[in-house]
Amino acid sequence: MSEGDSSGESIHGKPSVIAGFFTRLGQIYQSWLDKSTPFSAVRWAVTLILTAIYMIRVYILQGWYIVTYALGIYHLNLFIAFLSPKVDPSLLDDPDEGPSLPTKQNEEFRPFIRRLPEFKFWHSATKGIVIAMICTFFEAFNVPVFWPILVMYFIMLFCITMKRQIKHMIKYRYLPFTHGKRTYRGKEDTGKTFAS
Repeated sequence: MSEGDSSGESIHGKPSVIAGFFTRLGQIYQSWLDKSTPFSAVRWAVTLILTAIYMIRVYILQGWYIVTYALGIYHLNLFIAFLSPKVDPSLLDDPDEGPSLPTKQNEEFRPFIRRLPEFKFWHSATKGIVIAMICTFFEAFNVPVFWPILVMYFIMLFCITMKRQIKHMIKYRYLPFTHGKRTYRGKEDTGKTFAS
């Protein structure tokens, strides 16, 4: 074994203190992510609060518009992936091949399988906001630009992209949102038992 191995081991073959620290930090981070999984409303509320803090910071500093534009484009790409099916029907040779998409509210329940699941969408969006916030602390990212042009270009890009996505949904007749399996109510259980 060579000294200074790239796998984070020290000279004596034991894991280095730095590698152990980052491993432990990663485990704690993953543990918090796992605990937050069922609380989607709380997760998204925290992300919206972070977004508001970021926007207020950009407004007060009057800069970092390129970073904000890049963040908007990143979030737009995430949103499109969130609305898109995992298997794109336009890429299939046979339309009946692959999982079918839900097309009506009253037919058999078929969940919409997304290209980007909700949790990964939230996680990536939140990471993007945190990275953009960190960028606002470095003057190198404050590129001077006329921001109204960026806003107009982003609005144009958003409209064109969403129009294409909606046309795709209409053409292949799928709904990107399902509200769960339809439930049927039987007779009410009164809790009474009959003695034999």
